[in-house]
Amino acid sequence: MIYRHQFQVSAYLKRVTEFHSPSTSMAAITSPPIIVQVHTASPLLADGDEMDFTMWIGPLPIHYLARIKEGSATGFTDRQLRSPFTEWVYRHLFRAFDEKTSDVMDEISFRLRSHPLWWPIGLGIWLGLPVFSIFRAWKTKRMLS
Repeated sequence: MIYRHQFQVSAYLKRVTEFHSPSTSMAAITSPPIIVQVHTASPLLADGDEMDFTMWIGPLPIHYLARIKEGSATGFTDRQLRSPFTEWVYRHLFRAFDEKTSDVMDEISFRLRSHPLWWPIGLGIWLGLPVFSIFRAWKTKRMLS
């Protein structure tokens, strides 16, 4: 399955890229009630870096390990090495719209794990992506404007 979301932000492309580079940016733009706890990650994410983190959905901890690939001035991809999904590839793409505005595009491709516990959790995360994306867009715009 594939999920896509796009929004514009009033910020130069370089600023958008720099905003998304620190490993702390994920926690800053994740929607409540989810809490992100980063265990290990480089301060600035680059090709080949791994990020070990837990997403707390209420009292439920969900552990992830992601590897960063294809990092550039126009985005990056994180591939989950450990998660509730069989596959999870998240492409973060940035493009200059004009001199002062940038497009932020997210594309997530994934496959649910066929497991009695992880399948419903993965489905719940998948169904929550529109809300997560709307919050992420709002928070990103707020922090960059």
